[in-house]
Amino acid sequence: MRPFSKSNAAIVSQKRAERAKALSDIPKDAKKEQQMYIRASATEIVERIGRGEWKATDVFEAYVSRAAFAHAKTNCLTEVMIGPARQRAAELDAEFAATKKLRGPLHGVPISLKELFDIEGYDSTVGFSQWANDPAKKNADVVSILLDAGAIIYVKTNLPQTLFGLECSNPVWGRTTNPWNDNFTCGGSSGGEAALLAMDGSAGGIGTDIGGSLRVPASYCGVYSLKPASGRMSYCGAKDPVPGFNGVPAVPGPMGRSVQDIELFSRALFGHASTDGEVAPIPYRDVTLPKKLRIGYYTSDNYIKASPACKRAVLETVEALRNAGHECIEFGIPESQLPVYIFVGLSSADGYKTLLKHLGPDPKETALFLVTLGPRLPSFLRNFVAWIAETFLGDELFANTARASRRKDVAEYYQLINARNEYRAKFDVEVWSKYELDGIIAPVQAVPQLPHGGCDKFIALGESTSLYNLLDLPVGCLPVTRVNASKDKVTDEWLVGPGSGSRMFESGIYTDKKPLYDPQAAKGMPINIQIVGKKWEEEKVIALMKVIDDALGRERGFGPGSWDEYMSKA
Repeated sequence: MRPFSKSNAAIVSQKRAERAKALSDIPKDAKKEQQMYIRASATEIVERIGRGEWKATDVFEAYVSRAAFAHAKTNCLTEVMIGPARQRAAELDAEFAATKKLRGPLHGVPISLKELFDIEGYDSTVGFSQWANDPAKKNADVVSILLDAGAIIYVKTNLPQTLFGLECSNPVWGRTTNPWNDNFTCGGSSGGEAALLAMDGSAGGIGTDIGGSLRVPASYCGVYSLKPASGRMSYCGAKDPVPGFNGVPAVPGPMGRSVQDIELFSRALFGHASTDGEVAPIPYRDVTLPKKLRIGYYTSDNYIKASPACKRAVLETVEALRNAGHECIEFGIPESQLPVYIFVGLSSADGYKTLLKHLGPDPKETALFLVTLGPRLPSFLRNFVAWIAETFLGDELFANTARASRRKDVAEYYQLINARNEYRAKFDVEVWSKYELDGIIAPVQAVPQLPHGGCDKFIALGESTSLYNLLDLPVGCLPVTRVNASKDKVTDEWLVGPGSGSRMFESGIYTDKKPLYDPQAAKGMPINIQIVGKKWEEEKVIALMKVIDDALGRERGFGPGSWDEYMSKA
């Protein structure tokens, strides 16, 4: 990492000082009498305020203090907007006292936002120092919708430099750690949101996702999320480092501490007209599920074999569903490596020139090295590396991924778009229609979490979530269990014989002298699953999440108050 220049060092110092000052007079945790507020779901907060039992100001002060506590632990906050938020809470209380009516479905709910969403009067740096001190002139669509619904927006949260990473670190705001174990990352790119939510520092949050950026941090931190398909929520007013790229659509989505809260936020956010006219006018629609569901599942996508811990999370979910009377069918992803090559081909089409041009004088995060390396290599050298991997290391997957990561002309880009569309049609025929599924259960990633620095060599782990961005399908994410050092040991299944995935990545994860996957080091860390639905069926995905959440049982230790409870026993 090259050092800061004098100019951006001054900006970084200024921004961090502003954050520290905004938090300086905030108590660094909720008081005993405030615990009931931070242990309440967003749904309960609205209900209790609506019954006149709680006030928005009291709820807000509890969450502000808890957010300060979470930030001190994890470095999860960026912009802090306490003054205006406190005034809004008071206004909501005065309005309710006069009318006895709620402003909207999120009346009094303290909401946090990923840092890229524009809020009038505040920066959206996305971790670039040259984007600092340029406050937004108007609110993002999502911000306006949340405010109209009665939410109180009080903090923004951290993200990776360029948004393109599985860790949460940038030169402006620093590194965010995992609230359960600070040797691990909270994930990316909506990592600050997930860390804050896991510690009850927010009653709900909004992140974004183009390759797993809602599901990865939700999984690393043991919270809930929903990645809608494109067209259900507005992305307008999100500060995107690659504006105009639509090869794989970026989408916003809700994050929370329960399925009920994911539903609450989705009801408030779906169907609103967007500034660019790209959102379908489809409000939230109630659905009725079949009494006996047909759920497809897999434990390996044949690119990187899921670890024992992540495989166990899927199989325990399958067992719970079968015990509840549902049918679960194991299947394989059709041409499972193809979507990886298409995703890499599309995302690298301009050689990452647009993505990286915003770095300016900032040091480049090491997590970006491997993912952006391919286009920088001369073609003969890239092809030579691929040939070595294929010929001598027997890793055709790594070789073809390397070949896909290069600059392309417009004709090649069109071909990739066509390949994407053809693969979507293939998946519809060979999975949804063939098996007549109501939904799909899958690992989030091959490992439960990455240690700090793990993204440098293993960003390819993101292929397991990027599949559903390429397919543009809605995906829920919820916690199932925790890493168990004895149950989740690597066995002969991971050590013996050729696998169907990338040998180079799998050896680094499971069989090297110091493997990435270490269930002893990760003991007690959360493990989530993905729940996938068909296009335009976000509401069905949420309904499936409810069924799965109920089947798994409440005693597994996630949701409001779970961080304190777990830490008290650790």
